[in-house]
Amino acid sequence: MEKRYVISLDQGTTSSRAVLFDKQGKALAIAQRPLNQIFPQPGWVEHDPMEILSDQLGVLTELLLANSIQPEEIDSLGITNQRETTILWNRKTGLPIANAIVWQCRRTAPMIEELCKHPDVTKMIQEKTGLIPDPYFSASKIRWLLDHVEGAQEAAEAGDLAFGTIDSWLIYKLTNGKVHATDPTNACRTMLYDIHKGDWDDDLLKLFGIPRSLCPEVRPSSGYFGETSNPTSLMGIPIRGVAGDQQSALFGQCCFEPGEAKNTYGTGGFMLMHTGTEAVQSHCGLITTIAASAPGTSTIEYALEGSVFMCGALIHWLSDDLQFIDDVAQTSDIAASIPDTGGVMIVPAFTGLGAPWWDADARGLICGITRGTKQAHIIRAALEALAYQSCDVLTAMQDDAQCCIKTLVVDGGASSNDFLMQYQADMLGCNVCRPINRETTAAGAAFLAGLSSGFWKSTDELKELHTIKDCFEPRMSDEDRTARLKDWHRAVQRARSDSERD
Repeated sequence: MEKRYVISLDQGTTSSRAVLFDKQGKALAIAQRPLNQIFPQPGWVEHDPMEILSDQLGVLTELLLANSIQPEEIDSLGITNQRETTILWNRKTGLPIANAIVWQCRRTAPMIEELCKHPDVTKMIQEKTGLIPDPYFSASKIRWLLDHVEGAQEAAEAGDLAFGTIDSWLIYKLTNGKVHATDPTNACRTMLYDIHKGDWDDDLLKLFGIPRSLCPEVRPSSGYFGETSNPTSLMGIPIRGVAGDQQSALFGQCCFEPGEAKNTYGTGGFMLMHTGTEAVQSHCGLITTIAASAPGTSTIEYALEGSVFMCGALIHWLSDDLQFIDDVAQTSDIAASIPDTGGVMIVPAFTGLGAPWWDADARGLICGITRGTKQAHIIRAALEALAYQSCDVLTAMQDDAQCCIKTLVVDGGASSNDFLMQYQADMLGCNVCRPINRETTAAGAAFLAGLSSGFWKSTDELKELHTIKDCFEPRMSDEDRTARLKDWHRAVQRARSDSERD
């Protein structure tokens, strides 16, 4: 039977999805299930690994049945996933020893704070991994599980446990335990992986007391990761593409060359700029990460990244918790209905501040409220805050890379918000372009899989499939932009922790 499709499994922070792509790179159909969020304590975030597995198998089956597709028509599977989220499971039973600790979770902040008291250790981590020590990354999460789950350290030392980010967990279960693997884009987010040598680092493993036997094999992002054998009705589909969600979006946006950048407005906000084969070390609070590469790439490719912890989650806070709106899509019209925020400023540091501040103890702030403040002012201030955060990241990125970005391609749920996209262009002072295909995260994993199999022949072919739908041009004066950013930075200083405040 003719191979007509590639399927991407897109396992995110708030949902698990399966997306069907055709030869033209078009997303034909999507099946999706929401993912329960578990909050055992303030600042703690967990997921149930078995729910993740069940949901991904469920949406994959739904996608095939709803579209009358036979497994034999599927060329390959790609997997893209929320990064840093950490699972430990027993190799004998195949069961997790605890809930997954999600990337947003701040429970290991004291551990990282203690680590950062030693400048030589901090320097070693940054030089080897490109990361700034933070609870965000996987290493301290692994250490916490080994310390707090009874018998976990002993089992790990005996070789009975396996560690994985979400991609590794899905690969392991989809192949019925035959393959324990990950790719460089996920491995580099653990704070245990040397991004220059392309291997797990013995010094870092020793620092956190983590046996090397826990770690998955690292395979190229576009390559072979085994075949599905669970459930039996889906046997024999090759898994050929794996990438962490943000590197997958960079690839899906066809940012293959140095200086090309994208911004994803998902649960968090993530801006990445391709830097080619040079691992640019940031001096402005960004991190250096590995970019997904096409098959046959002989050298490691890199990107600069800035992470904003609260993005789409901020909009859902307005809807789900404050109940200001019934539908997040309403926010664009509401924000545009008033001329400004009336002096209201929001700093959404609900789980600390990410790049370029990296203040784990910062907390959210709403300031400038008067008797005349209305819901519309709060809603507009929230959207503006998303643009301000991305502006800080892009400014740092351009300083580090010594280049000027003229166009930023965007994706993610909030990229459909016209008010936000126009305000983003105004604050960045550059064009913000939205492609026809907004499923760029899922597309990246599909492209990696299809390139590996020959379903698509080259990155040049993929570029021809990448079409821009809308382009927002900056309309704000430099004077106005500077004044607004000054107010924003004043609010950020108020939100920062005492130890980090200027």
